Amino acid sequence: MSDNPVAIFLYLGVAGYVLNLYLADLRLARAGKVTDGSIMPGASAMPARALIIGVCVAILILAVETGGEIFLGVASEQSEMAWYFLFVSLAAGVIEEVIFRGYLVVSKRGRTALITSCVGFSFVFALIHGHLWSTENGFDITFTTKGVFSTSILFINSLWLYLVRFGPWNPTQSIFPCMLAHTCSNLGVFIIKLYQGFIVY
Repeated sequence: MSDNPVAIFLYLGVAGYVLNLYLADLRLARAGKVTDGSIMPGASAMPARALIIGVCVAILILAVETGGEIFLGVASEQSEMAWYFLFVSLAAGVIEEVIFRGYLVVSKRGRTALITSCVGFSFVFALIHGHLWSTENGFDITFTTKGVFSTSILFINSLWLYLVRFGPWNPTQSIFPCMLAHTCSNLGVFIIKLYQGFIVY
């Protein structure tokens, strides 16, 4: 994500607009006014247990990541984050969930197709976060311990977020528990970076 303020405001605007679309579809679904194809994927009501399970395990994964970085001696290799990127991180909980857990999944072709798509798109999700490559001096592959570990955690996190949507605790396959779990995880990352001195003001 660019640190250009205009790009950041646009990203936040898109996240707000998409969340508004989802909430509008949720209201239609609750009112029984949904017609075929008029609702965005996962815009359905969800049981409280889906929210609780989703958030608790996402925080547990973050704790494992933090402990793993300390154990491997790579905690000091974290990237710095400008304070205002907190808002971008929270918005990513909406945008990335709509893209990956909403649209980038094969959910109506059977269990095998569902699992295969969740694994495949989780791999893509982990790679696009850029821990295994750098563009500072052209394009370089960077297989560092920190990069491999962070990418592995992102892969596991993505698999978990797919499970949050399609697990037995979420019978309506609502995407909202995924959004909340992702947002809480990103907020946790910000808090940890703040504590460890990686937030720039």
